[in-house]
Amino acid sequence: MLNQFSRTQLLLGPEAMGSLSQKRVAVFGIGGVGGYVCEALVRSGVGAFDLVDDDKVCLTNLNRQIIATRKTVGKYKAEVMRDRMLEINPNAQIEVHKCFFLPENADDFPFSEYDYIVDAVDTVTAKVELIMRAQKEGVPIISAMGAGNKLDAGRLKIADIYDTKICPLARVMRKELKKRNVKRLKVVYSDEQPIRPMEDMSISCRTHCICPPGAQHKCTERRDIPGSTAFVPAVAGLLIAGEIVKDLSGNA
Repeated sequence: MLNQFSRTQLLLGPEAMGSLSQKRVAVFGIGGVGGYVCEALVRSGVGAFDLVDDDKVCLTNLNRQIIATRKTVGKYKAEVMRDRMLEINPNAQIEVHKCFFLPENADDFPFSEYDYIVDAVDTVTAKVELIMRAQKEGVPIISAMGAGNKLDAGRLKIADIYDTKICPLARVMRKELKKRNVKRLKVVYSDEQPIRPMEDMSISCRTHCICPPGAQHKCTERRDIPGSTAFVPAVAGLLIAGEIVKDLSGNA
């Protein structure tokens, strides 16, 4: 019967589509990368999601985040993403977690119930905790390395963390995972040399912060505020989604 996933089924087959509809994917970080992961996975027929992000859509997100429009500025990213996904597939089961993932709240998440985990968060501490939890439960995970300060989306690739080069975040992660005896980790990373963003105070969040009062994680707290584009984070997210669909559908 003709349905919204018919074109995908022509490539993957009915059994794979049935399998995808039964899978539950947790996406940690619904930003420039994570938003495109969610978009592609729900359009691919994945049936259940956990969306984890405590942030709200900011004016400066409009240049790269698929959920960011003038109408969504000021709304919780996870809720905006959920609503968008349900417009695409009303049958999707979506749990929203409006929180910042940390080791301290990791026990709040049912890691053993996930079929795949997406690490699209920014902090090393959170990334390491997600990876260790996934390893403990035997759940596949894919991690996004740095997508900021890059201009060439063609330099993005899927690799094991220990085969990465140039990416500063990947370098830190290799060191931290080696300490914890993690033998392998699938990542999306770029081997493009990062560009140093301009220090233009007239457009800097440091001097013109528009985060709402009481925001838990203001951009002014960051050591560096990276530059970003509409296409590099998007391509990273789509690469991640493609890898998940291949793995979960048996078409790897």
